[in-house]
Amino acid sequence: MARDILSSLSPAKGSRKKRKRIGRGQGSGRGGTSTRGTKGQGSRSGWTYRPWFEGGQMPLVRRVPKRGFHSPFKKEYQLLNVDRLEKLASDGKVPNAVITPEFLLKLGVVKKTNVPIKVLGNGELTAKLDVSVHAFSKPAIQKIETAGGKARTVSLNVKE
Repeated sequence: MARDILSSLSPAKGSRKKRKRIGRGQGSGRGGTSTRGTKGQGSRSGWTYRPWFEGGQMPLVRRVPKRGFHSPFKKEYQLLNVDRLEKLASDGKVPNAVITPEFLLKLGVVKKTNVPIKVLGNGELTAKLDVSVHAFSKPAIQKIETAGGKARTVSLNVKE
C-alpha cells in the first residue's frame, strides 16, 4: 500500500518551471537580441546593472539638496544620570557598590554593548559607589567623589 503511494508522488502543479533559455535561436522566442533590446550600453557584453543606476538620469543622491554639516567623528553615548545611580543603590540593586557597563547591561539600564556609556550630573547622589564607565561629565565626577565614591573611565571593547 505505502509503496504505491510513494511511487506515485509528484511535485505540486505549477511548482516546477522550465528555465528561460536565452539566445538559443529564433525558434525559442528569445533569439536575436536575447531579451536585451537593441543597441545601447545594456545590450553589450560585460554590462552589469547596479542597484543605484537610474538609466543615465541625474541620480537621486545628487538631485536632493544637502543641508548642514554632519561630522563623521561624532560620538554617540548612552546617557545615564547620577539620580538613576542613586535609585539603583537605594533599591538595593547594587550589592557591592561597584557599577560597570556589564552590570548596567544586566540590569537593563543600558541596551547596547557597542555604544559607550556616559554619566551626567543631573540629580543628587548620597550612596558611595565605584562607577566604571566610558565617560563622565564634570558635575557627575564631582557628585560621585563628594559622596565618597570613585569615578573611573574604561575603554570600549567592541566584540564583533
